[in-house]
Amino acid sequence: MDLGIVITVIVVALFFDYTNGFHDAANAIATSVSTRALTPRVALTLAAVMNFVGAFLGQKVAHTVSDVIVPPSGTEGLIVIFAGLLGAIIWNLITWYFGLPSSSTQALIGGLVGAALAAGTTVHWSTVVDKVVIPMLVSPLVGFALAFVVMIAILWIFRNRNAGRVTRGFRLAQTVSASAMALGHGLQDAQKTMGVIFLVLITSGYLAPDTQDLPLWVIASSAGAISLGTYSGGWRIMRTLGRRIIHLDPPHAFAAESVGATVLYASAFLYQAPVSTTHVITSAIMGSGATRRFSAVRWGMARSIVTAWVLTFPAAGLAAALCFAVLNPLLD
Repeated sequence: MDLGIVITVIVVALFFDYTNGFHDAANAIATSVSTRALTPRVALTLAAVMNFVGAFLGQKVAHTVSDVIVPPSGTEGLIVIFAGLLGAIIWNLITWYFGLPSSSTQALIGGLVGAALAAGTTVHWSTVVDKVVIPMLVSPLVGFALAFVVMIAILWIFRNRNAGRVTRGFRLAQTVSASAMALGHGLQDAQKTMGVIFLVLITSGYLAPDTQDLPLWVIASSAGAISLGTYSGGWRIMRTLGRRIIHLDPPHAFAAESVGATVLYASAFLYQAPVSTTHVITSAIMGSGATRRFSAVRWGMARSIVTAWVLTFPAAGLAAALCFAVLNPLLD
């Protein structure tokens, strides 16, 4: 096995991790920045640090990602993974350019599946459906409903308190909720890249297929890449999440961030499911904002976001399939 090919694919996986960071940076901090609970630079620094820490908290999601496809061993398998990564990166960059908070998770899984289908290799559809598709459909609904309920509870508990004092208190509390959200982002999204690198090492023969524990350098490099990407910022998407869906005040933003973080932890630790941080926080923002009145949510922008969600899996898969078609002659 040519070590240069292995290193190339790992570097591309880490670049995807970096794009995931700046693409999804807004997930953790857009609400805190929009309510002026944190300045943008402080928020990005906090998110980057918590992303790094979160990456070391688990490996179950990584093993789920590595089980999505079964590429052939050797160079052919590495080309399949390489094409899948390229498809995900292309879609991430397109949606970032247009400021749409699409799912890096869906892009990655869609890219791997698209490349595998183009190569005629095995896709574990049971894993895709049970661990990816169903959680991705359920988690936004749970995020919306829980955020709505939590916000109703906050409104009832603080109904007779001084509004200004409540706002200041929740603005301070957002430091905690934003940190929790960023930790969940690192826990979820860094593991997805770990899973791809793990798959690369198994495909190239550097790790045995029954290996359970990921090498420390895989965890550390994935954590570092997503943290650097987060610190680079995702200003276009931040504006979408922070302002264009609904203008949130600190109590509503706290409810959305707290619920988003809870859903991310539950899906990672209880279900080993690689859910989308984008889907979860966006739906939680909508649920929290809908407590004012449903018309307060800018549903036109919400429809654009949902359209990007629906398109992500097939679009990334198509891009990956085209990339495989271009790269396939290299195997001859």
